[in-house]
Amino acid sequence: MVTNDATMSVGQYLAARLVQCGAAHAFGVPGDFTLALLDEMLSEPALSWVGSSNELNAAYAADGYARVGRTMGAVVTTYGVGELSAINGIAGAFAEDVPVACVVGMPATGALGSGALLHHSLLDGDHQHFVRAFREVTMAQAVLTAETAADEIDRVLTAALTTSKPVYLGIPADVAVAPLAPALGAARLAEPLRPRASDPGALAAFERAVAQALAVAPAHDGGEQPAVTVLAGPRIHRRGVESAVAALAALPGVRIASQVGSKAVIDEDHPASLGTYMGAITQHEATRRAVDDAALLVMIGTVVSDFTTGFFTQAFDPTAAVELALDHARVGYAVFPDVRLDDALEALDRVIAAARLVEPEGATRPAVTATPPGDDAEPLDHGALWAELQAWLPPDTTLIAEAGTAFYGALDLTLPDRCDLLGQPVWSSIGYTIPATLGAGLARPQRRPVLIIGDGAAQLTVQELGQVFHHGLAPVILLLDNAGYTVERMIRSPEAVYQDIVPWNWRLIPAALGGSRVRVREATTVGDLRAALADAAAAPDDALFVRVQLPRDDAPRLLVELTQRLASRAPTVPALAKELA
Repeated sequence: MVTNDATMSVGQYLAARLVQCGAAHAFGVPGDFTLALLDEMLSEPALSWVGSSNELNAAYAADGYARVGRTMGAVVTTYGVGELSAINGIAGAFAEDVPVACVVGMPATGALGSGALLHHSLLDGDHQHFVRAFREVTMAQAVLTAETAADEIDRVLTAALTTSKPVYLGIPADVAVAPLAPALGAARLAEPLRPRASDPGALAAFERAVAQALAVAPAHDGGEQPAVTVLAGPRIHRRGVESAVAALAALPGVRIASQVGSKAVIDEDHPASLGTYMGAITQHEATRRAVDDAALLVMIGTVVSDFTTGFFTQAFDPTAAVELALDHARVGYAVFPDVRLDDALEALDRVIAAARLVEPEGATRPAVTATPPGDDAEPLDHGALWAELQAWLPPDTTLIAEAGTAFYGALDLTLPDRCDLLGQPVWSSIGYTIPATLGAGLARPQRRPVLIIGDGAAQLTVQELGQVFHHGLAPVILLLDNAGYTVERMIRSPEAVYQDIVPWNWRLIPAALGGSRVRVREATTVGDLRAALADAAAAPDDALFVRVQLPRDDAPRLLVELTQRLASRAPTVPALAKELA
């Protein structure tokens, strides 16, 4: 660690700031324009390098790291070819409010300024093409100079912390090794970066408005509905305020439903839990009614998009609700800017606690009927698969579900205590979850990842399992082999050639990718899957890779119901759904 009388380089200062912000791992691929930068950054002993198979995987891994760790992620790429490979992953982080620092090693300042015709460029002398591209998918950007590097690093990283969005730092090779003024770096590091604070006046006005809204809300209907229904969204995780939501759930008269992306924001067997809400395709009618007919609906960290609302089939009026967003709050049409979600949540807790609401007389929790266990010889289908997972899934698990059949099936599970569901419901870029498993496992090594992914998605990013095994992680991986893109087949043209994939010999994949402690299993029957999951429980230090054979055209309940509803609506809707599937 650099002492107060030592000189610190720009690269060292950046590394120290990233570690302070929670990014103790940097994911990436080296390139000639990053080598000096990486040498400087990795002289910081608290920062670990994770060399990814490609830059897109590195961006996905940094995203998963930030989501599960409730922290910042970091991806380091080289100029041009590397950063453009990563931009899809950064766009996903932007869409889903994940703070990831995209650090790009650039040519030296003189070459950039002179318009030199360099490799990795478009050979037109304009070295701002890629910075401009990243302006579309990052909240703040800077190409550093030696004179202002520390100021710009602090500004950009503070923007990531405040907005929970990715940011971009371009670092020319000469700037990476440039020294800061003696003691300047260490003096600045003594004061950690923090998100910008809420406006005190706006926060106080919001608290008064919430109290008034609660005072005039109608009484709950016949004792069946709670006085306050909370719709909890995925942005709760971006501020790491799950414990505050749990405290809110402990107050009388409060019930909490979760959106897609925030499943199990409180333990799903909690008395206040209503389960997952998805508009008209919500699994339990009691959950749908509690949200749609709420006397007072409070939306905390929500996302009102097609997928989170069951393709806009919600019956509640967002404009009549109380909303706690990342950087503002709202009561009806009254907006209170510069009110952070964590501060607004504390104010909401004070208002509801002071109101001394009465518990409703009737039951509001949905009745959950367990699926009876299948016979060992029964062939596997989605019904049997998810029933077995429900019976086996242990507490303290990070369940990671790929976009498609895996994610739709996972949404119907009742997760055990202290579990998370990690997915990418908005951006839905297939292949995301294998690198995200790497990031999640490194961010919270005490939680065993359980990854469920289809064969089509796995073929995009499977090589990142090499890093998963190399770092000693022991996930349970269920590879759903259903001969192609089943989720797409459910929407349109099931026999089309573009729905097929090349069949792989999945049994050989773990060994080919360096997995020396991986138990490989095949599951075609209920008994096979049951035995494989028992094996996972018996050997928690070994990874488990299970090829789960499923019928080509079978799908989870939620996906079947969704596609049936879409088919009955206007013909333009399935086309839209296909674009987002």
